[in-house]
Amino acid sequence: MITFALMGAAALWLLYLWLVAAILASYLSERKGYGEKLGLAFGLLFSLIGTLIWLVWPAKPDSKWKKIGAFGRGKDDRETVQRQA
Repeated sequence: MITFALMGAAALWLLYLWLVAAILASYLSERKGYGEKLGLAFGLLFSLIGTLIWLVWPAKPDSKWKKIGAFGRGKDDRETVQRQA
């Protein structure tokens, strides 16, 4: 019975890893200008490898990734984007 309990805990952690990978891939693809759905598909189908793919995938020229960076947001970044436009 203990073996089944340990397998259940491992399965739960793998489920969390799978979901976090899908969320990160979705965020990265949206940030790079390709939309959330494409990244979500990569994250759900390829798990952690899908997230790594989006880390090296080139960003579109007019994407948020190019304009304000990977994690930039907030008041200062909005002012910077408005000045560049």
